[in-house]
Amino acid sequence: MKRPFQRKVKVEKTEKHPKIKRETSLTDADYNRRKLFKTGINLMADEKLDDAATVFEQALRIDPNNVETLLKLGYARFHLDDHLEAMRVYDKVLDIDVTNAETWNLKSLVHYEQKNYSKALDCTEKAIDSDPTYGMAWYNKACFLSLVNQIPEATEALVRSIEIDVKNARRAVRDKDFVNLRVQEGFQRIIEVVVLESVRQGYHTIGAIVWTTFLDKVDAEDSLRKLLEKGLIVKHEKRDLFHMIPVYDLAPELAKKVEVEKKSLFGITKKKLPPVVNDLKELSRAIQDVRSSIENEELEKTIENFEPFINSSKCGKLMIEQFFESHREIRLWKIRLKDRGLDYLQDNRQKMLNVFDNIEVTVTKQLRTEITQS
Repeated sequence: MKRPFQRKVKVEKTEKHPKIKRETSLTDADYNRRKLFKTGINLMADEKLDDAATVFEQALRIDPNNVETLLKLGYARFHLDDHLEAMRVYDKVLDIDVTNAETWNLKSLVHYEQKNYSKALDCTEKAIDSDPTYGMAWYNKACFLSLVNQIPEATEALVRSIEIDVKNARRAVRDKDFVNLRVQEGFQRIIEVVVLESVRQGYHTIGAIVWTTFLDKVDAEDSLRKLLEKGLIVKHEKRDLFHMIPVYDLAPELAKKVEVEKKSLFGITKKKLPPVVNDLKELSRAIQDVRSSIENEELEKTIENFEPFINSSKCGKLMIEQFFESHREIRLWKIRLKDRGLDYLQDNRQKMLNVFDNIEVTVTKQLRTEITQS
């Protein structure tokens, strides 16, 4: 997604000084649409979906075929349970671009809400045809296949979605749509992947693993036992006051492979990715971390998780290049959180989540493009 709110600066050179000329509603034909679009986004952040939909409709009077605005209008209508209007909007997007994978995926969710799983599946198929690396379309396809009890096909689609984005494994273990898959050996392996990924990310005790994965303690312990038997993790103990508690780490051989060979957790060797993809993946991981701490209203953790977006040695440079306004806003949030504490986090929670959601949409699109081209 392009940055719709940033004004461009034109520089006209003279003999003495450069003359700076900012675009206004008189010089930029798209100024009013972008202004309305920003207002609509802010209303959505405040959960004023009716008002947001009205503003997006006003923006569409200026540019009736603006896909970005149409998608936001469809999203607002969908969450207002106005499925008929949401579908009309999505169909208009597809009239403009029939290969828009995101729109096909959003249409599948409308059919899903209406329990029309065959049509939902058809839409995810079209999304995947348009973009085979669209992990969420594969994930939704797995959900719909599970609901119609096509277990092998559902497992295969879920595995594919996790190969694209391992975070889908964590989503799956608490998704009620996969109730038909839970007794399958393939799904048990997915739970093992979630536990293994949690250990890899630095959560070494059973309590921390359960907290971060949302698994039942019994499922987590069973997966740890299987991973120990397979030699993928090692177990040792550390003292906690008067008790010894078990601690889990990746087996040295696996830790080395994950670092050097860049293998997926399903054992499929990935080709070396260009630096821009690694930068985008790092930014995506940082977004997941900060969204989790914001959602759980963890003040200190949120302040800590803002750092990668600011630090130029981490994601700061990419943020400045592509998300300058958001970068500045995150810096301000960090200062405000230190000054005002949890009350400020609670008051601005939804606004923060909305900003990171918008960044994530852009990052995901760029990742799909870069991976397809690499």
